[in-house]
Amino acid sequence: MGRSILRYRRTLPAATLAALLALAPAAVEAADGASATPCPRFGSAIVVLSAARELWLCARDGAWARFAVALGRGGVGKRRIGDLRTPLGTYAMGEPRPSERYGTFIPIVYPTARQAALGFSGTEVGIHGPPRGMDASTHPTTQVNWTQGCIATGTDEEVEAIAAFVRERRPLLVIR
Repeated sequence: MGRSILRYRRTLPAATLAALLALAPAAVEAADGASATPCPRFGSAIVVLSAARELWLCARDGAWARFAVALGRGGVGKRRIGDLRTPLGTYAMGEPRPSERYGTFIPIVYPTARQAALGFSGTEVGIHGPPRGMDASTHPTTQVNWTQGCIATGTDEEVEAIAAFVRERRPLLVIR
């Protein structure tokens, strides 16, 4: 997948914009030339398309960037701790933090109160970079689903761009 920016805004800090410009994969266009994105028309969001294994950074008026990701090796539809699945739904996100195993970890507030009331369980679900010592340049970190239920990027630079977006925008996460 080629790398280029989909869309950017002047409100981004220079370092964040530079990271997105350097890392964001190429735009997806519909047959009519319009941008074909999964982004909502309002607010900021991170949208994960599980079937395509793509993570989109979305602002009010469209997509900023798209990244390839790996998901849980058990698939999607997390219901309980240890099922190796990535949850589906809409979630708040916690503050990005350093991780010894993955460089950066961005917590997902899973399960929601409604899911917990239905018996869903799980801890330490989030978005993170590749395992230390591995990245997309030497390992197929986004070619197969390998996580224990998290969403993993192919490089540290990609997860840092996502973390900067989370810090600045406080988006919701939509996994479908």
